[in-house]
Amino acid sequence: MRRLLLLLLILAIPTSCQQDNIYPTRSVSVVCPWGAGGGTDRISRYFADSLRSEYGNPFVVVNKTGGSGATGHSFGANARPDGHTITMITPELSTMHQLGITTLTYKKFRPILQVNADPAAIIVDADSPWSDIQDLIAAIKDSPGTLKMSGTAAGGTWDLARVGMLQTVDLTRESVIWVPTNGAAESLKELLGGHLDAVCCSVPEAAQQIADGQLRVLAVMSEQRSSDYPDLPTLVESGIHWTSVGWRGLAVPHDTPDRVVDSLAAACRKIAESEDFRQYMKKEGFGIKVRGPADFLTFLEAQDRQWKPVVAAFDKDAE
Repeated sequence: MRRLLLLLLILAIPTSCQQDNIYPTRSVSVVCPWGAGGGTDRISRYFADSLRSEYGNPFVVVNKTGGSGATGHSFGANARPDGHTITMITPELSTMHQLGITTLTYKKFRPILQVNADPAAIIVDADSPWSDIQDLIAAIKDSPGTLKMSGTAAGGTWDLARVGMLQTVDLTRESVIWVPTNGAAESLKELLGGHLDAVCCSVPEAAQQIADGQLRVLAVMSEQRSSDYPDLPTLVESGIHWTSVGWRGLAVPHDTPDRVVDSLAAACRKIAESEDFRQYMKKEGFGIKVRGPADFLTFLEAQDRQWKPVVAAFDKDAE
């Protein structure tokens, strides 16, 4: 009898340990810090659906908007570190703390995988009187503080992108009125409704309206023209030497166990390297940039350094 009890105890030990290593054990939330319908939301939903197929468990997108991106990022960073809350982090993570919006930094997360990178662009209504970016800059200089622009919340990545552009041509951020929104989707609706003069966001976020002839791109903020959009001019070739690239990637709270991070990193990389993902991103017009956990962390460290002087100038303009 004793031998039987001992045998049962021994057999039970590895089963218990195995249970501890199971992931996920329940529904997983994929936090999107921006509104439904925007680029971050669409990529978040693609990964949620793909991870559901990989793991056989529900992965549900939760839009946590507000606070210039701080609400969603903070919710994800402060969640229980067990892998059941994943956040689609965006460039605001590199700028919010420098703007004094939050104390949250990339150090509160463990990066899983960067999946996307797209340059910012200046987009106007198809009936806009400006034929190129220099026309728009001239209009701003002629009537500073009258034109309205948006693309995201105040201090968000697209806001800072347009501030950097304006500073490059000796204009302050107040020379254009920034109208805060919950993301590109909302901003584009406002532009089409005649409530804005221009939007700063990535081209993919406005791809459908551009294809339908409702909107026009004046310039993209990259060094060279994109192979996906070879007809779109860059700021640099227009004589404005400023670039800005938006990005998206998955991350979990900092204290998440290695086994969960490794599992998610492998699953997400498998998805990101699939033909289906390439076709989806091509269809939606999103650029693909894949960085694993270590390289993504190095990139996040570099992003903090890159935006520091821009934010410093941003704050100076506000004085």
